[in-house]
Amino acid sequence: MQKKCRCCGNLIDGKPILEYHDMPGVAQNFPDRYSLERDQGIQLKIYQCQNCGLIQLLDDPVSYYRDVIRASAVSEEMKAFRSVYFKDFVDKYHLNGKKVVEIGTGKGEFLSLMRLAGVQAFGIEHCKESVAECNKSGLNVFEGYLEQADYEIPQAPFDGFFIMNFLEHIPEPNVFLQGICNNLAENAAGLVEVPNTDMILNNLLFSEFMLDHLMYFTKDTLTHLLEQNGFEVLECNSVWHDYCLAAVVRKRSPMDLTGFYARQNEITRQIHEFIDSNAAHGRKTAAWGAGHQALAVMALADLKGKIEFVVDSAVFKQNRYTPGTHIPIVSPDVLSERQSEIGVVLIMAASYSDEVARIVREKYENMAVGILRDDGIEEVNRYERKDM
Repeated sequence: MQKKCRCCGNLIDGKPILEYHDMPGVAQNFPDRYSLERDQGIQLKIYQCQNCGLIQLLDDPVSYYRDVIRASAVSEEMKAFRSVYFKDFVDKYHLNGKKVVEIGTGKGEFLSLMRLAGVQAFGIEHCKESVAECNKSGLNVFEGYLEQADYEIPQAPFDGFFIMNFLEHIPEPNVFLQGICNNLAENAAGLVEVPNTDMILNNLLFSEFMLDHLMYFTKDTLTHLLEQNGFEVLECNSVWHDYCLAAVVRKRSPMDLTGFYARQNEITRQIHEFIDSNAAHGRKTAAWGAGHQALAVMALADLKGKIEFVVDSAVFKQNRYTPGTHIPIVSPDVLSERQSEIGVVLIMAASYSDEVARIVREKYENMAVGILRDDGIEEVNRYERKDM
């Protein structure tokens, strides 16, 4: 029996929140008269993670946890509900004609309805007999199970996926969901359905706990699990007489931060232009400010060799050097001592920049001053040569 939360990995060492005795050991594969003597009731302990809140069992899964076994999926009411449900999903997320995979297909009860909704329907199922039955009926189903995050499903990447009341059986949900995510195209949409533990809790449905279901998801804990495994949860609602939670998700895409490079290049251009145009007649440039932003700008704008020294009022930084660029850091007194050779001051002091600019303008009136703002250089004083 494991001791860590299946979702967040937090150590679970407290007492169970529920404990039942002589419970059925399985919800499928019922014993026949020849195996009755071997069938024993089990002790069922239900825990809650104090970190993420997930209600769960810490037991090993049942032997058939990789197989999807459905008994009620073929009812006429269920068929009618799923047909509309899947069609709405396909239309809303523009999946018509695109590749969609069901994770845990069983005998194809739901996959056939998803195909009727207008997608190229594929499935993956562990049970060999179920796969054979699906393929015999013309469904594209592959035999397999997402045991590792790098598992490759044939025909991947897919534009969408769905997993219907199967996730709660999985002993390692993080690996399983990462495996799904890695088989999806960018911005792929998904439909994840699990039993609704919010309803179980609200209605005190004590009989809903069983060894087959290792996890009991509320809206919050389902959202948390999905979000930590590469998905953005677009909506999460109760469906099918409140018995199920249905989360619609989208594969999270990496943020497009290329604008940072463009801003860096523009700031670099402006800094170099400011220094070059103002440092006339051999006058040198000093910077003011050795905070983390200034240090980054000096490195990324390649200011080594362009700046004589950096002024900073923090005593513990003085008489040291800027990391990476190795520019000397000095006290403000040094600027006074060397003002005859310094003609340009580039202020990079963040929220203190305006205060520093006032000091420099008042004390060194014949010195070019520029403030580095978020969007570029603001020149507040320009060096003008006074001919003798």
